[in-house]
Amino acid sequence: MESQKKVIERLRAAFRSGVTIPQHFRLTQLKALLSLLEENETQILEAMHKDLAKPKFEAVLSEIDLVVNDVCFAINNLHSWMQPNYVGTNLATKLDDCFVRREPLGVVLIIGAWNYPLQLILLPLIGAIAAGNCALMKPSEISAATEKLLADLIPRYLSQECFAVMCGGAEETKQLLENRFDHIFYTGSQAVARSILQAAAVHLTPVTLELGGKCPCLIYGRLDIKAAAKRLVWAKYFNAGQSCVAPDYVLCTVEMRDALLPAITQAIEEFYGSQIQKSVDYGRIVTDRHWDRLIDLLGKSEGKVVIGGEIDKEEKYFAPTVIIDLQESDALMQEEIFGPILPIITIESLEQGINFINQREKPLALYAFSDEPQIVTTVLERTSSGGFCSNDGIVHMTLPGLPFGGVGASGMGSYHGRWTFETFSHRRGCMFRGWGLERIGALRYPPYKESNLSWLRWATTAKKKGWGECSVL
Repeated sequence: MESQKKVIERLRAAFRSGVTIPQHFRLTQLKALLSLLEENETQILEAMHKDLAKPKFEAVLSEIDLVVNDVCFAINNLHSWMQPNYVGTNLATKLDDCFVRREPLGVVLIIGAWNYPLQLILLPLIGAIAAGNCALMKPSEISAATEKLLADLIPRYLSQECFAVMCGGAEETKQLLENRFDHIFYTGSQAVARSILQAAAVHLTPVTLELGGKCPCLIYGRLDIKAAAKRLVWAKYFNAGQSCVAPDYVLCTVEMRDALLPAITQAIEEFYGSQIQKSVDYGRIVTDRHWDRLIDLLGKSEGKVVIGGEIDKEEKYFAPTVIIDLQESDALMQEEIFGPILPIITIESLEQGINFINQREKPLALYAFSDEPQIVTTVLERTSSGGFCSNDGIVHMTLPGLPFGGVGASGMGSYHGRWTFETFSHRRGCMFRGWGLERIGALRYPPYKESNLSWLRWATTAKKKGWGECSVL
């Protein structure tokens, strides 16, 4: 196995050769990535089941089709993305071509996460390829079967000179971060993100951090209880709750909670049957360590389990669980749950719910359930989160046209669709000048004259158009 240093040197030499720059090369690699997904679906599904017992339906939707749609979107739009964007000029630059050119950053590092081990490597990779970069990928060792599959497939389909996979655990990742990269893209926990920022600071390397947080679901006002319960249950227990955008807790009135609980119970039974542990449509917790963490959180909670709570460590099974009567200080409210436990916190007013959200770190996603548009708009306008979705969960992140990313403690930077291309591009401001208008240009030369300054200010200052009257308090 090549050393980290040799692999990075190989990637950097390939980038410096210019091989990744032509549109044809980028399209060829994107189409090869599409072939990887289409020709190896069975192996991908087997790896997903081995790592997380992912149902085929969930794995196809979230790991395969989501990536296929994004790579097709990139292939269809790459030509237009690569075109320069021309900008407006002033009188002094009227004869110049002024434009923004997208250029690749160089050699980028993509560090994936275990909960969506294929998607969280390949989605960033699509943008890295489209933008003309070389990339080193570090899949999560926790999802070992998918890590092994990626290490096997990527060299078979993509240019080995330009793209590489490095396997290993925390120590290997730490060593990897000692090297200089031109961008680091990380998906995972806030704790690890801090160490990545520190390592990146040594080389002044820009980073994109896709983290998580406690994503709230505020349910208020009139709504279809049964439909709301089904969408909430699907979003929460998809991938056994191991999603960074899963609803982490619910805020609602006591009356809404009492109406919601039987609807949640009914939805869970409709989805997974009366013997959930035997359902092929419900996943498992990834490792014993993560299973133990959830049991510890549940044991420390002072809330009341009203739905679920059944467990089986041998199978790493954790039933869809709902807890009520929690205090704000409860253990389940101190960290992201990242599992199939759903606390319901009661509030007395919409104002109280909004204040509850705003008193905490900004989440990666925020959900508002209500048939009253004014309530949804109020929640949107008075809160801040990485993404927002009304009357559903998770689905906003499936659209390539929407940026996906966090804010504050839930991350920095965004991706999906063109946003990934922009993340891995340098926007270079360019000006092509000729020798015209030299009489105006000569006004800037010494010896300086007051009259020349007046002419230059007139030629270069933005004009106030249609401002109307305004007052300053």
